Amino acid sequence: MEGYGWRSFVSVLGVLTALIWLAPNVVNFGDSWWFSKNKLNYGLDIQGGLHLVMGVDVDGVVKESTTRLASSLDAELKKEAIPYAAVAATNPSAGEIEITTAAPDDRAKIEKHLGDRYATMLQVVDSEGTSIKVKFYEAYLLDYRAKVIQQAIETLRNRVDEFGVSEPSISQQGPDRILVQLPGMADAERAKELINTTARLDFMIVSDEKTPDELNKLITEAEQAGKYDLKTLKYSEYVTRLNEDLKTKLPEGTVLYFEKAENAATMEVGRTPFLLKKDTNLGGGDLDDAFITFGRFQEPEVALRFNGMGASKFSDITGANVNKRMAIVLDKIIKSAPNIKDRITGGQAVIQLGANTRDRNASLNEAKLISTSLRAGALPASLEQLEERRVGPTLGADAIDRAKFASYLGAFVIVLFMLVYYKAMGAVTAVSLGLNILSIFAFLTSFGATLTLPGIAGIALTVGFAVDANVLINERIREELARGANFKVAIKEGYARAMSAILDANITTACTAVVLLYFGTGPVKGFAVTLLIGIGTTLFCNVFISKVIVDTLIYKFGVKRIAV
Repeated sequence: MEGYGWRSFVSVLGVLTALIWLAPNVVNFGDSWWFSKNKLNYGLDIQGGLHLVMGVDVDGVVKESTTRLASSLDAELKKEAIPYAAVAATNPSAGEIEITTAAPDDRAKIEKHLGDRYATMLQVVDSEGTSIKVKFYEAYLLDYRAKVIQQAIETLRNRVDEFGVSEPSISQQGPDRILVQLPGMADAERAKELINTTARLDFMIVSDEKTPDELNKLITEAEQAGKYDLKTLKYSEYVTRLNEDLKTKLPEGTVLYFEKAENAATMEVGRTPFLLKKDTNLGGGDLDDAFITFGRFQEPEVALRFNGMGASKFSDITGANVNKRMAIVLDKIIKSAPNIKDRITGGQAVIQLGANTRDRNASLNEAKLISTSLRAGALPASLEQLEERRVGPTLGADAIDRAKFASYLGAFVIVLFMLVYYKAMGAVTAVSLGLNILSIFAFLTSFGATLTLPGIAGIALTVGFAVDANVLINERIREELARGANFKVAIKEGYARAMSAILDANITTACTAVVLLYFGTGPVKGFAVTLLIGIGTTLFCNVFISKVIVDTLIYKFGVKRIAV
């Protein structure tokens, strides 16, 4: 009886929490308040959808970047008044550039400039006579290629979000391919059109002609008059319509865009309006690169490097707008709006992400997001569709129906066996097993996870482990009763002595699942996640809660003996 009170409380709390998490799957709460609005998502193999394999033109991006760098070097040498004859990208696909000097003695000045500006990017491979041959470092090129894939994935994810697809799967496949899976996607042609659209990056000055309160009032009035909001329209459609409705109420030459609030999960939940000037004419085409750096106190920052033309524009814009904010806009979404402290020359700038006291991991994640987003807009890689498969809902419905039938049949056979073989203790096992499965689905729902056929296989395997745990407990109870112990002692010793074997089996299985989760991809990871959750719920429901049920029957309801 020791510890019965707190164990009962934890059991009831656990079951109530599971029911609360599961509720949105069976009840539509709409706009009403509830603890969680997450629903269980179904994967491509269950509900059907679109399966695409896109080829990324990584070599084309490297070639474009090399050509652009050669143009920037030409502008820099001219601006610095360093004597030279010509700059040309001799083998752009391999990142090779040749600089021709006016005289052999000028090579030292050019090499010094390269060392000062491009020490971590370019290496001099040959310097003789009036020719200097440089190329990207191999490590830089490998990292650059990896960034191109990341950029493409980020761009695709931004595009796919427009559809509101639940749990899209976008992942790298090989060195230059991206796998895109869109569960439940019906409009395949529109999806492909959106995926192949290049992201648009803009740098825009924040206008202070309207206060945030005034903007929010105008937005509310426009929404009420037009009877629309972000819940009924996609973001791009919403912004376009809102700006059209407010055309006569906003200052000329401005546009209204939004930034997602720092702690908001979606733009719909929390957003901040910004009034922006449209006359900067500075965009992704003027940016060479964006990457993470660290400030004086090792706080994450985002460093920007513009090309020759972009550097000149950026210098003029920052000089004319000191103490104002410059918004970085990707696909009409404001990613950041740092303050301009002084004119920024040299074609390089740093975005500071806030106070040093903020959470460092959050700052680092934000820096990664901004840098990747900027590179995605600045260096768009062309995508080629290599494979397309449309998984029809009939296939998914057939698969899930078979899985359901197998699960129901298996559960029925197991419950029947436990009732016949272990009688009343078998009924306790059946109740615990039901709570176990309910808890698995509750966890998957709360995580916003996607249920796939391998995940269902993991749940089926979990049922086996759960029953195995109760078989061990019941057999231990029988052994104690055979030795002549009274029923209360038999229950106590049965659970205690079975724990070592139960923990051993579940811990070794959990280790295997962790390895599958770490090294596996796609379906293997789905199986591993479900199995890990199942192991935790098995220990809680089929061991912890089942003991509470038995203790309640014995100590609260005075049951003298439970058939086992």
